[in-house]
Amino acid sequence: MAHYFDSSPDTAQDRRMIDYRIDGTNFSFITDSSVFSRKEVDFGSNLLIEEVIRDVRESGRAGGTFLDLGCGAGVVGIVFKYKFMKFDCYGVDVNERAVSLANENAKKNGVDVKFVKSDVLEEIKNSVQFDIVATNPPVRAGKTTVFRFYEEAYDHMNKGAALYVVLQRKQGAPSTEKKLKELFGNCETLGIDAGYRVMKAVRE
Repeated sequence: MAHYFDSSPDTAQDRRMIDYRIDGTNFSFITDSSVFSRKEVDFGSNLLIEEVIRDVRESGRAGGTFLDLGCGAGVVGIVFKYKFMKFDCYGVDVNERAVSLANENAKKNGVDVKFVKSDVLEEIKNSVQFDIVATNPPVRAGKTTVFRFYEEAYDHMNKGAALYVVLQRKQGAPSTEKKLKELFGNCETLGIDAGYRVMKAVRE
């Protein structure tokens, strides 16, 4: 059985278009089989986007580098770039089908986001350091993979950079909070809705 975190899905393609509206703007995305959240933008990603937009606006951060970590079809990175054009935006995913869709969706929505196939951040190496990282981590891939997301993100973040994570409590939000406090020395909850929690950790 193929999963959204498989590197090269061999399932038959089943492309579809989904519409999405957030913060007063309409977007459309092409999705496919074996890609995360293929029928609609999932609740967790929507909450993550809402909280990141709000928090970045309140911070007054004018620009920098942004990473959509585990980008799927590219929704988070594309919306962020549209809302904050002065940022250089990137996205990574291990799933080559997802990355291909993300690049297609960036063009479709008229923004420049560099989506790259990568096992977490292996292909990024040290060429780019990030000011903001946002992730809806692949809980079905297991805790080791999820924690690797946080560890490799930390290694690629500038001083003062922020990591935003969305998880349900039953998916391991408490253990993620503990892990982020160990890594970053801090973690705050920005929003909670329907069992989902958006957490923020800052590299000091």
